[in-house]
Amino acid sequence: MFPRFEGFGECFELQGIFFYYSNMTVPCDRPWFAFWPKDVPRRIAYPEILLQQILVNSAARDPHHPALISGNTRMTYHELNLASTRFGAALLALGVDRGDRVMLVLPNIPEFVIAYYGVLKIGAIMTAASPLSKEYELEVRLQDADPKVIVCERYHVPLLSHSVRQKSSKILISVGEDKVRDVHRFNELIARANPSTLRHVDRHSKNGLAVLQYTGGTTGRPKGAMMTHSNLVANAIQNALWFTWSRNDIVLGVLSLCHTWGLCTSINSAIYTGATIVLVPRFDPEEVLGIIEKERITIAYGSATMFHLLLDSPEREKRNLSSLRLAKAGAMPIPGEVKRRWDDLGLCELILGYGLTEASPETHDSPLESVRTGTIGIPIIDTDAKIVDIETGTKELGPNEVGELILRGPQVMKGYWKNSQETDGVLREGWLHTGDLATMDEDGFFSIVDRKKDLIKYKGYSIFPAELENALYDHPAVRECAVVGKPLADVGEIPKAYVVVHKGSTVTERGLMEFIEQRCAPFKKIREVEFVGEIPKTVVGKTLRRALRGGKTEFQTERR
Repeated sequence: MFPRFEGFGECFELQGIFFYYSNMTVPCDRPWFAFWPKDVPRRIAYPEILLQQILVNSAARDPHHPALISGNTRMTYHELNLASTRFGAALLALGVDRGDRVMLVLPNIPEFVIAYYGVLKIGAIMTAASPLSKEYELEVRLQDADPKVIVCERYHVPLLSHSVRQKSSKILISVGEDKVRDVHRFNELIARANPSTLRHVDRHSKNGLAVLQYTGGTTGRPKGAMMTHSNLVANAIQNALWFTWSRNDIVLGVLSLCHTWGLCTSINSAIYTGATIVLVPRFDPEEVLGIIEKERITIAYGSATMFHLLLDSPEREKRNLSSLRLAKAGAMPIPGEVKRRWDDLGLCELILGYGLTEASPETHDSPLESVRTGTIGIPIIDTDAKIVDIETGTKELGPNEVGELILRGPQVMKGYWKNSQETDGVLREGWLHTGDLATMDEDGFFSIVDRKKDLIKYKGYSIFPAELENALYDHPAVRECAVVGKPLADVGEIPKAYVVVHKGSTVTERGLMEFIEQRCAPFKKIREVEFVGEIPKTVVGKTLRRALRGGKTEFQTERR
């Protein structure tokens, strides 16, 4: 489909847009180029457009093609583009200005996509929080991002009203028909808006911020990864070209849109190529299998847990899944048994890739002609990667040596919002230090060995130990604590807390678990508590999480 040119200045065309090959920035002797996917360019020059332009272009090119399907709701590209323009105009009428933040607390519903592109069209910045978030979690996001507008479903209105009352400048918009005092209704705003007001908006450049995508950190407070328009446009194109997406594809939109992976693959790549997105607000194996059959889904991205549950569903044998041409698992390693069972179905092969929030997120994928079980594949278009010594952070290691994975490419973030110290820690001399321990074999295929960041992966959800630890410290009985991931078949890991209580205090395992349940989303629940006499630490006072995870503890366990 795409010719490979080694020279500068030659080009190819996709969906009416011309892309010119630039000088290669990835060294040509990287071993993975020997396994490069057929007809996929190694490098491209990305179009000089803002992210919302991918929707405008697809609507102009194919206005009546279906863009979104959600239950009985179907929207064409023309309808989606117009609705997002109207929402942008409504935000302008409410006083939202260029650079203001707009927070979406919504599930995978059409209003999320409409609001997302509407925010971008007026030069504002979108940030999102999980609709499963509790008040404590939302407060942290609100304090850091300081959004001018919050868009949520009606059941979140009581949680957010307190914050809105404290700051009169904040505006609350509800998706729903219920009338609530001082809360705007999404559909009414769109109906009243004048779309022509957007013509005079002073939009920022492609290097301006488009999205604040939150991720966790060592401090326990989420960090806002600053994703520019060019970051997100690049990653949408990288993903689409690697797997030759087209307008004929029908994409399963089951990945949460408030997370970077869903944002890229369920929205941006699909909209860029003019594909159809089938939104799934809540994952249910039987429902998803029915949707794949009914809508003739061609592309399905999801966690390894999702594919495991699909395989175990009694509906699986009853459903025709032959429309699938691409099935990709991420967020956690694929258990060998799950991949084997899926591949035995005779459908498309289940493949694994890799990415992280700070890279929009896609960085590695498997060449479809050379899938290697147990690896995350090779770096994608215009992306360089290497393994470096953990101590120095610069010395490049040889094949199969374990070190930190670092990478660079056009999809790498600008930095962390209002956090130069954390930014300087991960962006060094043009490279993004992922914090993940990995290896690269002689052929350039990468494998993840461990997570330096201590991230817990539960059913594909990311759980940050420090965040749970901060919440535990609010309990009056807790003197010290550490949270680690405990491996558990089929779900990846569960959060387990090791707790030291204050002398004379009494608390039960159940009491602490219920305490956390009231403060965090359901998927973050601590599922085991072990009371100990002390938390193992390094000589400089850092918690030895690896000792806790591996059971090689040299501290006394208290029985309660």
